[in-house]
Amino acid sequence: MHSGEKGLCDDVMRILITGGNGQLAFDLKRTLMHHEVRAPSRQELDICNPMQTAEAMRSFRPDVLINTAAFHRVDDCEEQVEPAFATNALAVRHLAQLCQEQDALLVHFSTDYVFGGQAARAPLTEDDPPAPLSVYGASKLAGEYLALLCWRRSLVIRTCGLYGIADAGGKGGNFVQTMLRKAREGAALRVVDDQVCTPTSTKDLAQKVAWLITQDLAGIVHITNAGSCTWYEFAKAIFACAGIDADISPTTSLEYVTPAVRPPYSVLDRMRLAALGQDDLRPWQAALASYLEEANR
Repeated sequence: MHSGEKGLCDDVMRILITGGNGQLAFDLKRTLMHHEVRAPSRQELDICNPMQTAEAMRSFRPDVLINTAAFHRVDDCEEQVEPAFATNALAVRHLAQLCQEQDALLVHFSTDYVFGGQAARAPLTEDDPPAPLSVYGASKLAGEYLALLCWRRSLVIRTCGLYGIADAGGKGGNFVQTMLRKAREGAALRVVDDQVCTPTSTKDLAQKVAWLITQDLAGIVHITNAGSCTWYEFAKAIFACAGIDADISPTTSLEYVTPAVRPPYSVLDRMRLAALGQDDLRPWQAALASYLEEANR
């Protein structure tokens, strides 16, 4: 990781956010509101359309491009390999090339799913070798490589288990909202208890991103809330915080089979944030409680 030559400091910046109608983009917009921000939806800006993305970059000329767009339907990626790589890798290469043309910082989001195939069950640092188990993980890893290869001012942020307020009223929504909805419908819930990760609030993630872009850093940085849990433990915490008596029981990955293999262990070590004196993200339990409080307002 290195610093670029173009210092961004705390000046007002022009920031273009792709995937502008997503939950992460929502929190980035409200966190970066003192900057000049454009956040077109996928319908307005499809990153797989080279002419459209080139025009958006050349007309706005951002100082920072934050790419939150992705093909993130993990199971669908197993069958839709070409669209997954087109969005998660090839489009990222083009964004990096456009950023190079304009000397703009590229911030690209990746995932804990680039891991999973490793034998060790210890928090994974930015320097640990990736080992994806799914097409989704492989496509996101390819996007990382292409961003970093094509433009020296690319910042790749790996994160995990995102949930944000923008999905609170949506159909299905994120994991938190899905669990709450199904419990209120009286469904019997079986949640895997052998996949360990760190649920992360998009609000907390966005606040850390806002600081990082002022430092003009490049390379890979892990950002998650602190601590770890299984998805079953996360679901139980959701119901405890919400005061809901849900019909929930643990299951295993062998019993709950999905088209895409999930990482059995993908806790991210925030080594680079610690080196920057910025590893102060709150525990995932505190972030969850804060999220539920805001969602219920």
